[in-house]
Amino acid sequence: MRYVELRRHTDNDGDRLSEQGVAAAEAIGRTGLHPPYAMFISSGAERASEMLRILRSAAGQDDVPITTEIGLRSAVEDRWREAAKAAGKGASLEEIRAVDPDLVEHECRLLGAALQRVTEGLPADGRALVVGHSPTNEAAVCGLTGQIIAPLGKGEGVVVVEDAGRYEVHRL
Repeated sequence: MRYVELRRHTDNDGDRLSEQGVAAAEAIGRTGLHPPYAMFISSGAERASEMLRILRSAAGQDDVPITTEIGLRSAVEDRWREAAKAAGKGASLEEIRAVDPDLVEHECRLLGAALQRVTEGLPADGRALVVGHSPTNEAAVCGLTGQIIAPLGKGEGVVVVEDAGRYEVHRL
């Protein structure tokens, strides 16, 4: 079995965590982690990497590098923002799909493939901590597992469990 904890970054101001976001990440580090981690993976956005540095330190694993999986960050973020805005505040992936079905279908495939690369890169019984964004985290889960998950709030996450090619998704 392999485990990928996939979280949305906490509150941000631009591409940096806000003071509130730093405090929230520190709180998650005190109570919400499941170390040890074989990998810490960022989408490449500074706010995601900053949160990972906080969580990695809280896990006592500063010696494990943070790597970037750019496939977990959409190349069409503006299009996601427009579709999400049109779908309404806190829109689900299904509601965004109703606005822009081609975007969601295409991105689910791309983001799901990136999440699969992360999963396949883990050793047996290994665990990765990944920080990314919403709704692209939800699209990655859908693309990999076929499951639609509820929108993730700031700092929230899921764990994707792979067992012999089968996937289960659980809220953290």
